[in-house]
Amino acid sequence: MRRAEADPRIEARRKEPVPTETDPAIEALVQDIIGKVADKWTMLILEALHERGTLRFTQLGRVVGRISQKMLTQTVRQMEQDGLVRRTVHPVIPPHVDYALTPLGESLGAAFCGVWIWAETHHAEIKRAREAFASRECRRPVQA
Repeated sequence: MRRAEADPRIEARRKEPVPTETDPAIEALVQDIIGKVADKWTMLILEALHERGTLRFTQLGRVVGRISQKMLTQTVRQMEQDGLVRRTVHPVIPPHVDYALTPLGESLGAAFCGVWIWAETHHAEIKRAREAFASRECRRPVQA
């Protein structure tokens, strides 16, 4: 994933002390947002649009890969509803639709870039941990 500039508002918040209490309404909203945007397909679509810019629906599906048309439609609609994606219908024959990240979507791309770098940096450690876990599970006696 290409590196994006961090949102200065987020960087400023990181320097603030961690609050002892969180507004329950804000906490519920944050959990809802994370539940919607932190899934596999949203992240892959975010990456595709962040890396390549505006894409048509079929191009987006090809770049993401192994996503059904139904899931692609559902995911881009959810992203549009959340303000992450701008959908532009071109009134030409045949008509076509483009998808691009909004500034809000770009800012999420910048935040996700940190997760991408973390995963890239630690992938070997994660692979070793998974292999060690699988090895232990194979030796564990079957419980009735």
